Amino acid sequence: MTRNSRHRAIAAAASLAAALTLAGCGAGSDAITNKPYSPTEAVTHNDNKKGIDISQAFFLGPDSGGSLPAGTATPLYMSLVSTKGPDQLVGLGVDPALGTAKVTAPVTLPQNQRVNVGKPTPTILIEGLKKPLKGGEGIPVQLQFANAGVVQLTIPVITRSREFTAYPQVPGASAAPTPPPTPSAPAEDGQGHGH
Repeated sequence: MTRNSRHRAIAAAASLAAALTLAGCGAGSDAITNKPYSPTEAVTHNDNKKGIDISQAFFLGPDSGGSLPAGTATPLYMSLVSTKGPDQLVGLGVDPALGTAKVTAPVTLPQNQRVNVGKPTPTILIEGLKKPLKGGEGIPVQLQFANAGVVQLTIPVITRSREFTAYPQVPGASAAPTPPPTPSAPAEDGQGHGH
């Protein structure tokens, strides 16, 4: 078993265990996806003082095994509720060493009504990525709300696999690398001599 195969086997076993644990807990009709997900993937956050309840948040990355190259963008998907009155998500702050945050339009949050950000069209992105993303990274962000102020989170980059394959592929994402072709020339024996 190769090292990658072991990692995949361990990840598959962990995912299966998480899925079995969460099998009784549907995501509900108001969630972005109605399939259970591992809590280590999409972040949840509840700030009672500020009145912002985020039941799911993630940046969409490449297909499993691929990468988002530098220069491309990653969209933000969230499901959130404002519990202390109407509010608006007006901005996203990220480290400039990562890329540039773009909010194409403020997200209106009526009181106690769940709002899904990113579906059907992503409106919050990190553009001009300065480094490639493969999935599994955590991105520290500051969500700026008109009334609640700043909410700081670290949001994971999720690969477009399993229940996330229904999301549109991020433009510019590379596919998983294909194995190199088998060379037709004779291989060397490690001492510089061909066979």
